[in-house]
Amino acid sequence: MESLEKAGLAVNYNKVPSTLPKDLPSRVFIWDETLRDGEQTPGVALTIDEKIDIAKMLDEVGAAIVAVGFPAVSEEEKRAVTTIAREGLANAVVAAPARAVIADLDACIASDVQEVPIFIATSDFRLKYQLRMTREEMLDRLQQCVQYGKDHGLIIDYIAEDSTRSDMDFLCKAFKTAIDAGVDKICIADTVGFVRPQVMKYIIREVKSRLWTKSKYKVPMAVHCHDDFGLATANTLAAVEEGVTYPHVCVNAYGERAGNAAFEEVVLALEELYGVDTGVDTEKLYPLSKLVEKHFVIPIPLHKAVSGDNAFTHSSGIHSHGQLTHSMTYEPISPLKVGRRREFHLGKFVGRHFVEYLLRMGGVKATAEQAREITERIKKTHEDIKKKQTLESFESIKESLRELRTGVSEREFWAIVFDVI
Repeated sequence: MESLEKAGLAVNYNKVPSTLPKDLPSRVFIWDETLRDGEQTPGVALTIDEKIDIAKMLDEVGAAIVAVGFPAVSEEEKRAVTTIAREGLANAVVAAPARAVIADLDACIASDVQEVPIFIATSDFRLKYQLRMTREEMLDRLQQCVQYGKDHGLIIDYIAEDSTRSDMDFLCKAFKTAIDAGVDKICIADTVGFVRPQVMKYIIREVKSRLWTKSKYKVPMAVHCHDDFGLATANTLAAVEEGVTYPHVCVNAYGERAGNAAFEEVVLALEELYGVDTGVDTEKLYPLSKLVEKHFVIPIPLHKAVSGDNAFTHSSGIHSHGQLTHSMTYEPISPLKVGRRREFHLGKFVGRHFVEYLLRMGGVKATAEQAREITERIKKTHEDIKKKQTLESFESIKESLRELRTGVSEREFWAIVFDVI
């Protein structure tokens, strides 16, 4: 079949030069947080073997940095991080975060990780109500911890927690303090998913204009976005448009509260819509998503972009017919690009053309009238039977999913309390 380009069937406005941001990098490095922030998804608790399984797959897929856990959380978590760090990954750097606390850094050092992102908030709100520190005390703590990490031969990054609710002057002062102490990368964190893409672009531009005027402050920048308003992927892409080269992601958008920017969405958008090299083998995106889903025991939503069951499934008769005439009629990319295959759904929206196609594939000859009758019976069967079955089982399915969430119940909490005290 004649190619789309030759046939003139589609125009890719994504490639119009004037639509491409002037500061868009040609290469980014995927910083994966699935085993750290992703595991903070309520109800998730991974075993060491599961962590190793996911870490190896992330490495194989092409992540540049893999944060494999938080050693200061518990001895079990520290053992998991140490096991992965000592086993090593073939390509990715093994990282583990630390609060701006020397004891956290010691836990990371003991775990043999290569890179430690130190996080401490810069917003006055967090400093006052959570950390109970002054700005000066926070800067002193940051400087001491960065220097301590560098003295121990680590790659040290600074994640300014709650960046997007911070005073710009103080945010940049904190970044400069960290850079003066030897930090290797800085990260703007939209910790509560609070900003719009245009605001994210404004913040990145402001930080760059205030830091990059002197070459010593021109360090690589990362971004960490949460999905509280459903904007994590959009805000991450907005940051990359302004020159950020280390986007933080979590597979399947798992993470605290509403989750984080989705690994598969950020990677595919950068590769296909921006032409930016991520170093990721996109054909392994779906196998990665399914592996993480299995170990997290949290189902991927059916309509989830890239990895959801419906992402490459066609229901409408018009859509199915279109796909049979050309694969890009109702798909922006081939499902093979992400390790998937196209599917068709037989239900109330099925069309006669698709029914005739299935009959031909099955070697069955049918008249036009027979094909129409088969089509109508499929529609009626879906409406009369399947819908009723779905309604009857929906609530029980929801309850079963809730039961999959692990954790300590309130009763178990008080049982532990009374056993200890």
